Amino acid sequence: MTTATTTAPAAASVTAWYDAPSHAAGAALAAAVAGDVDVRASGVRVWADDPAVAEAARKLGLTRGELQTLDVVIEAADPVAVQAFWDGVLGEDTLRRHPTFSVRRLDEPRPLRNRIHVDVVRPEEQVVQARAGREPSGPFGVMLADSEGNEVDLVPGELLAGTTDWYALFSAMVFYPNAPARFVIAVAELADDAGIPLQLDVRHEGVTIASAKDAWEDEHGGADPRFVALAQQIEGAAKDFGLEADPAPLRFVQFGIDALDIPAVRTFWTELLGYEEDPRPGVNDIHDPRGLNPVLFFQQLEQPRSQRNRIHFELTGENVGLVSDPEGNEVLIRTRKTCPST
Repeated sequence: MTTATTTAPAAASVTAWYDAPSHAAGAALAAAVAGDVDVRASGVRVWADDPAVAEAARKLGLTRGELQTLDVVIEAADPVAVQAFWDGVLGEDTLRRHPTFSVRRLDEPRPLRNRIHVDVVRPEEQVVQARAGREPSGPFGVMLADSEGNEVDLVPGELLAGTTDWYALFSAMVFYPNAPARFVIAVAELADDAGIPLQLDVRHEGVTIASAKDAWEDEHGGADPRFVALAQQIEGAAKDFGLEADPAPLRFVQFGIDALDIPAVRTFWTELLGYEEDPRPGVNDIHDPRGLNPVLFFQQLEQPRSQRNRIHFELTGENVGLVSDPEGNEVLIRTRKTCPST
């Protein structure tokens, strides 16, 4: 089997989660260890198989929690050509943010009838470059397809109203290259003071700061003044540290699943992934409460489709096996390496 991976290296599968009471507590661990760290309001994910990480977490009073990671695989007759398309759509993943995309050789002919759809949101300039002369189509005028017909809605995002650095990409996001640990700690403290959960992905290259999907909006769909005020405070802190935002690496990825029986399929994925349901009326999204894995949403399917998907998910967890939801969408559960326990 030929596998072409478009994002994080194999070592990125070595991860651990530590529960923490605040952004600041997670940022303290990020400052204490080398390597990639994802800080959340409820804890921190570390990407290093290093006993020093467990020791640093112990000294900070952080406790080990369970962790699983959801990624996507596209099967293709010509994986090289398909990978090239998705590399262009997704952009170079220098920041190693989930979900990862892999393209694998299709072992046997399979009709293309995907029930899983991909949405990618990037700043408008990057979307124009990624289209590379292709004419988008689809009901919203943003759909592109690879050489084998796998589709993606590549959606352009704009600056978040009231800010100079942030982009509204379903999530509100900003990336500051070469950000020092002191800046990450400052952002964590600002988020804690505001009572607004943020996602801080700390890398050697810099830090990506993001909201959850739509969490920057008010009840009318506009920019929430509380969130804008926090974003402006973070921009001010960035200027104090001499940092300039770079929107080029930013992206938001989510997945839609077609289903005849949305409640049954939605319940399967919610329970399997430990996700929570979006409480807003008319919204059927489910999301990872830790803000690590991608959002899933569900669309009504009018007629059954018997063909298997060429797109499927892989879940990194403690058990191994292939499972399917009530309508046949598959998830391969594979083992993962873990960091030493505390």
